[in-house]
Amino acid sequence: MTVETAERQDQASTPAGEVGASFTERYSEVLSKVNETLDKVDWSQMGRIGKGVGIFVVVIVAQILIKGVLDTINLLPVVPGLLELLGLVVVGQWSWQNLTTSEKRSAVVAKVQTLRKEYLG
Repeated sequence: MTVETAERQDQASTPAGEVGASFTERYSEVLSKVNETLDKVDWSQMGRIGKGVGIFVVVIVAQILIKGVLDTINLLPVVPGLLELLGLVVVGQWSWQNLTTSEKRSAVVAKVQTLRKEYLG
């Protein structure tokens, strides 16, 4: 049985060696193809693409962070109601300061029209 065991080990070790050699060959082929592809890339254009992708990633991360903060605020039972009340107070104060007389209303309308002309043309 020892002779048969030795033969089985020889047969078992031979395919593993061939697999290792074929893996090495395939690995070097893949690396050479990747290097050829990278040599063909116009790297001067990659700066613009990188900036665009970077801005896109920053916007996504900022939106995730903002959503997390807002969800945390909404989990607190008192804070959303207080923020709504604060919004009502701010709108009320602005309305009182800017809409109580006809001159103030005219000034607001004129300001809105000038902003509209400035930004919309």
